[in-house]
Amino acid sequence: MTSAGTLEVVPMRRRHLRQVVRIDGQQDGERWSPALFLAELGRGDDTRCYRVARRAGRVVGFAGMLYAGDDGHITTIATDDAHRRTGVATTLLTALVTDARRRQVAALTLEVRASNEAALGLYRQFGFAPAGVRKGYYSDNGEDALVLWAQDVTSDDYGRRLAALGVTAEVEATGSAS
Repeated sequence: MTSAGTLEVVPMRRRHLRQVVRIDGQQDGERWSPALFLAELGRGDDTRCYRVARRAGRVVGFAGMLYAGDDGHITTIATDDAHRRTGVATTLLTALVTDARRRQVAALTLEVRASNEAALGLYRQFGFAPAGVRKGYYSDNGEDALVLWAQDVTSDDYGRRLAALGVTAEVEATGSAS
């Protein structure tokens, strides 16, 4: 576990993709192809938000969100194995939630492996609650996905929840990651 250095969150760019793909390859299950990341970054609209976390200039995690109407769908979040349990995922999730609140998004959703207790604990801290199950969602092993939602993310109550976490995300204010 490595935690030395300040954690910086910035919009994901093409120059980060080699490191992003390397981290994605450390994760369980299906990976995103470099072409998929490029397509997401190249959309040229305001419906996506992709961020990377860096320490000492090195990408140590990444996260992304898709916006549809009043909802934000967290599509991906991953931390380099050497930097797990050092606050990377919490900081990235804070950055996504901060962006969603800035955009006045009403609710956030995501899918998570039913067996991923570490991720479930993180999401609970951010007010995500189970709303359903996608049976056999993960094609690598047929595992179910829990569908989680966080409601009223622009409310003062939710803002107090974020403040109680004591995490702030220093994020470049450049909007989408294109």
